[in-house]
Amino acid sequence: MSTDSDIIRKSERTPQAFAEVFDRHAASVESFLRRRLGSDAAEDALSETFLIAFRRRGSFDHDRESARPWLFGIATRVAARHRATEARHWRAVVASAGAEHSTGGGIEEAAVRMDAADMIAMLAPKIAALSARDRETLLLLAWGGLSHEEIAQALGVPVGTVWSRLNRVRRKLAPPGSQLTRLTWIGKELEDGRLGAGA
Repeated sequence: MSTDSDIIRKSERTPQAFAEVFDRHAASVESFLRRRLGSDAAEDALSETFLIAFRRRGSFDHDRESARPWLFGIATRVAARHRATEARHWRAVVASAGAEHSTGGGIEEAAVRMDAADMIAMLAPKIAALSARDRETLLLLAWGGLSHEEIAQALGVPVGTVWSRLNRVRRKLAPPGSQLTRLTWIGKELEDGRLGAGA
């Protein structure tokens, strides 16, 4: 099976070959953009991301087999240009977190949904208040599912910078009264995907 690097190299001679990169990664990039920008803006942002990637395919670093971090890096920059939409999205997340939800099941399931809604209501304003760089790093982890190394590639920063940003995010998102030594809760939420799934 060809690597993304092989396909991108081939696409420099045969442009239509780049469609394979789209087929492999469009779903995960679109999922990230939907969560980041909302469904209305995600489709346009996805098209813009892959158009930029196609135009810049000649600059892809062929030492890397996967195009995933590269594509998420482009998607993050595209999303950054949609800040007004993103700000509206976060306000909508906060508003919808308090909305009434159908139980659709037992009391236990309803309690889990209420806990998730409470967490979103608590965290969404704090996430919106993060610096753009810290928020991008957090969302690539929580919603993009990228590893620390892939986030570093996507953002063009050292992996130590990713660790530093996530540590700062953990401190800012920790529940009131938490001790710095007990901030593993947010890391666990992010690594398990629960924060991403809830928001």
